[in-house]
Formats: sequence, structure tokens, C-alpha cells
Amino acid sequence: MANDIRVCDKCKHTRMKTIVPKLQKMAPDAEIKIGCKSYCGPCAKRAFVFINGRYVSAPTEAEVLEKIAPFIKKS
Repeated sequence: MANDIRVCDKCKHTRMKTIVPKLQKMAPDAEIKIGCKSYCGPCAKRAFVFINGRYVSAPTEAEVLEKIAPFIKKS
């Protein structure tokens, strides 16, 4: 089963140019959806990623990538 990853393109703590390639490398089978997730409060304060139904946040993009690693389903 493919990983379902969702990121907000309005988030002030992540850059689509850097986070999407890193997510693709971490989970090559993932379906990455980009767009507003209606989490504007948390989004303004921290980087976040929805992965397989879980909301994972951290102060920086690098930290959020570390925190999502355990939630990536291996094929």
C-alpha cells in the first residue's frame, strides 16, 4: 500500500522546492498531495506533514522529516 503524504504549500516553515524531493526520496511509492490543509494556526507556527492519516509537526522542516520517518510504510 502506498504512503499518503500531504503538505501545505502555504506553510511558512517548509519550502516545496526542498521538502517534496526529500519526501519522494524517503517514500518513492508515496502519493504526495500539495495544497492547503486548513491548519492555518499550527501551520503559522511549525512545519507539518500529514502522513498516512497522522499529523506530524516540528519547529523546522528537517525536524519534521526526522519525525515522520517511523510512519512511512515500507513496501
